[in-house]
Amino acid sequence: MSRINHEIQSQHLDVKTTNMDQVNNLSGTTVWFTGLSGAGKTTISQVVEQVLRSEGYRVERLDGDIVRQFLCKDLGFSKAERDENVRRIGFVAHLLTRNGVIVLISAISPYRDIRAEMRQNIGQFVEVYVNACLETCEKRDVKGLYRKARTGEIKNFTGITDPYEPPLNPEITCYTDCESVDESAAKVIQYVKQRIH
Repeated sequence: MSRINHEIQSQHLDVKTTNMDQVNNLSGTTVWFTGLSGAGKTTISQVVEQVLRSEGYRVERLDGDIVRQFLCKDLGFSKAERDENVRRIGFVAHLLTRNGVIVLISAISPYRDIRAEMRQNIGQFVEVYVNACLETCEKRDVKGLYRKARTGEIKNFTGITDPYEPPLNPEITCYTDCESVDESAAKVIQYVKQRIH
């Protein structure tokens, strides 16, 4: 290899290493998407994940439904069990966050007190209220969960037979009744980037 080619390659590696160092030295944070079933939590978090990953950020996404299948199969839907479900998700998020990962959580997490507990435990915490009215969520319900809840086939369903307590002071509110997915995602991405740099 010629001396010039060697210098060019070394400079390229130095730039690449510097960029990776910048990414690796960023602080982690947990972005907690809360809202009714069908509000758009998972959809928005997927777009945020794709964009941040494409820009080289370390990102993990924890979806409430998937976590229930693998980590919380033993839990039902009483308030105590819902809180335990959130605590388990929060524990995983805390481990990832303290290691510099951006953690995107989409989980109904209907109760303010347990969300406040997660904020306290995790520290680097961004609450995103995915705000859509019940009527809109029912129209989007491809699985028919709301219909089953209204006919009594599903018990303890948030928004129908169980309460949902909206955040009082979320860092971000996504109004998915009137915003596009991209508009909502862009708000989250902008805030997260400012938060971690």
